[in-house]
Amino acid sequence: MINKLVDKKLIPLSEEELTEYNQRLANAPSEFDMAMKDLRAKRNKDLQDSDWTQLPDNTLTSEQRNAWMQFRTELRNITNGITTVEQVNNIDYPDKP
Repeated sequence: MINKLVDKKLIPLSEEELTEYNQRLANAPSEFDMAMKDLRAKRNKDLQDSDWTQLPDNTLTSEQRNAWMQFRTELRNITNGITTVEQVNNIDYPDKP
């Protein structure tokens, strides 16, 4: 039985409230979904922050630009093949050049 607090008293949920609660619970993101969302957010920020390295008018040497290009490729591929929270938590995140 699931209750709600009303005027400092525990009251059982109505059938309608219980149905709504169960639907929300069923649609809630899983731990894996949340972990992947966090990983993608970090990855996307690092990609955005390094966009300048691929512009034609930057002052990087060819070697430096290639190092950044490799870093960005590793970032884009970082989620490939990940199927568990453990894999997300143990990801070998690339270092910035």
